[in-house]
Parts: sequence; structure tokens; C-alpha cells
Amino acid sequence: MKTTLETTRLILRPIDMEADIDMWHDMMTDEETVRYIGGQTFTRAQTWRYMAMCLGHQQARGYGFFSVIEKASGSWIGRIGPWYPEGWVAPEIGWGIHRNFTGRGYAKEAASACRDYVFEDLGWNSVVHMIVEGNLGSEKLAEAIGSKRLYKVEGISGVTDLPSWVYGQDNPNKAAQ
Repeated sequence: MKTTLETTRLILRPIDMEADIDMWHDMMTDEETVRYIGGQTFTRAQTWRYMAMCLGHQQARGYGFFSVIEKASGSWIGRIGPWYPEGWVAPEIGWGIHRNFTGRGYAKEAASACRDYVFEDLGWNSVVHMIVEGNLGSEKLAEAIGSKRLYKVEGISGVTDLPSWVYGQDNPNKAAQ
């Protein structure tokens, strides 16, 4: 995946294992951050393997998570992007933002860019967001980029058995045709 997206304040670029691992690992050691993305903190080795899995997904599907970089500082702030592993209900835009960069509107800015990318460039008919019940921040983000709560599922395949919500929206360009 060579695609890079740019917003007013952010660059969404391919994952760089060497450049990104320190901040990605720091994000994955924060209990509050991982609470809704598997519930377990990661060792550095687990973080490396997770990043490698994300790169493998990109290779297999032709798209995947982007590393999100703050233009002003050059700092890695999270990972956001299209994601559709085996067992998922539908293609998703997923996200994870480092705790030092939450509350600044970065997640909305990056998720909106990804939504436009999957609809305009990848041609998806719809997109979902798999959100563990109680993750109010992710629910608000999904709604902020135009998604609605669709239905409840008993867990997210390969991530958690906790009850979760599927949020989603249709591609407005496909609906008009």
C-alpha cells in the first residue's frame, strides 16, 4: 500500500515499523486506550507482531491502517484506516489514538479522510465501525463522521467476547446512482 492521505493537520501514511513502533507500543501499554481494543496491554514484541499483522492485512487486501502523523510536530498520533479481517461483519474503518493526542479532533479529521477514501477510491458501498459497548468516545466519533448505530453483536471476532455495536453508513455516491 503506497497510498498517503493528507488533511489540514495530518498525514495518513503507510505504517513504518521502525519509525512507528515506539509510540505505537506506548499507545498499546495504556490500559484505558486498550480497554476497548482487546482489553490487554502489549509487550513491545506483541506490538511488533500486531504491526506486522496490519502490514500483512495491507498486503492481502490492498488497503489497511494508516499511521497518523501530526504535521506540526511530525509525531505519530495513532492508527486509523480501512480494515476487513476474516470474521468481521463487513469492511470497517477502525481507529486507535495515542492518549497524548485525544480531544483535539484528530480522530474525526483522520476518520473522515478515510471514509472519503474508502467511498471514492476503493469504491465501497458501505462501511462499518465495530465498537465495544460502553466505548462512548468511539460511538461519538462514528456519529460525527455520519455513521448510525445499526445493530448489536456478541463480540468482535478475534478481539473480544464483549457485547458490541455495529455502526455504519452507506456510500452517498452509490445511493444516488
